[in-house]
Amino acid sequence: QLVESGGGLVRTGGSLSLSCSVSGSTSDLYGMGWFRQAPGKEREFVASISGLTGRADYADSVKGRFTISRDNAKSTLSLEMVSVKPEDTGMYYCARAQSYSGTDAGDFNNWGQGTQVTVSS
Repeated sequence: QLVESGGGLVRTGGSLSLSCSVSGSTSDLYGMGWFRQAPGKEREFVASISGLTGRADYADSVKGRFTISRDNAKSTLSLEMVSVKPEDTGMYYCARAQSYSGTDAGDFNNWGQGTQVTVSS
């Protein structure tokens, strides 16, 4: 089970931290990721982190502004967001990959319910 938290309303240029609590039987080797979906748009990849190498991948739109990290001891996935923009607004979902890593929604088979992020201009 994946449960996101930390969403809310933030002003343009501000910062926000999202967290995902992972429970249930799961291996630390699974890749984990964040996706987001804005109203009227398809779900899009934001960032992911490999369970095997720890390598992080980011969408071009968030590179240099967002940082994904995982704490396997605490079964937690995080997303640090800085210099946010109105286009970052959307429902953010935590997801677990079917394998070590992934950047496409099809690579992930376990999803949280999402947490809303709204960036005001």
